[in-house]
Amino acid sequence: MKFYRPTSLKQALKVLAGDEDARCLAGGATLVAMMNANLIAPSALVSLAAVKGLAGIAKRKNGTVAIGAMTRHQAVADSDAFDRGQAMVKEAASHIGHPAIRNMGTIGGSISHADPAADYPTALVAVDATVTVESAAGKREIEASRFFTGYLETALAPGEIVVAVSIPATPSGAASAYEKYARVQGDFATVAAAAVVALERGVCSFARIAVGGCAPTPVRVAAAEAKLVGSKLEPAAVAAAAAAIAAACDPIDDFRGSSAYRLAILPTIVARAVATARQRAEQRPAEQRP
Repeated sequence: MKFYRPTSLKQALKVLAGDEDARCLAGGATLVAMMNANLIAPSALVSLAAVKGLAGIAKRKNGTVAIGAMTRHQAVADSDAFDRGQAMVKEAASHIGHPAIRNMGTIGGSISHADPAADYPTALVAVDATVTVESAAGKREIEASRFFTGYLETALAPGEIVVAVSIPATPSGAASAYEKYARVQGDFATVAAAAVVALERGVCSFARIAVGGCAPTPVRVAAAEAKLVGSKLEPAAVAAAAAAIAAACDPIDDFRGSSAYRLAILPTIVARAVATARQRAEQRPAEQRP
């Protein structure tokens, strides 16, 4: 196995363009574990540790928050750049693994692995994030809802790597919540739910919900969100939204829970996420509420 430590993105992309079996080494939390288990055997490792410009969090003038692919989970969890519903991503980051993992793993590495039970994918789909990827041929942007294409599969083409994730601004008064049920703290989710809501005089005017751990990719259903908009987020409306999401899910049976178990607890996890998001929206200062 060859090992490369480029100092520029251009150098890294050149190596990847010439070897389809090469893999990028970001934090290494997942990649090294898979190599140790003999699940993968890359022909080359391309370390991104010395590549300049791939880490950092920046707030743009339009309210969008840009996160560099090599930004550590802990940096996301500690950042004050996220506002309103964007705080979903910050909250999800705080649920990832344990301190050692959060200080080593990166957002780019995590979403490139695309485990549907991981924390970032569900949160990014819920906040309408955009993933920026680049190859030697150029750069393109992919909606998070289209970036995750299957179990451990993404829309990345050969030679492409994630360079950034962008979180758009959410409506005035919006708030979010990330609810995760796992066997033990730090584990991948058995079921996770991410919710963003905005209220106008007690009525929901904006809603985004995504569920993780219940299908090969995060599940988001427009019809479910429509059931919340115009409601006061009463239990019946939330239950109807959860039922619409559950109908689109296809959970697996594994050591974290059976398919039936996941579907049984999904309504509760969704209800908790919506209730917390609503509470946070109601607690916003009056000047921040419509």
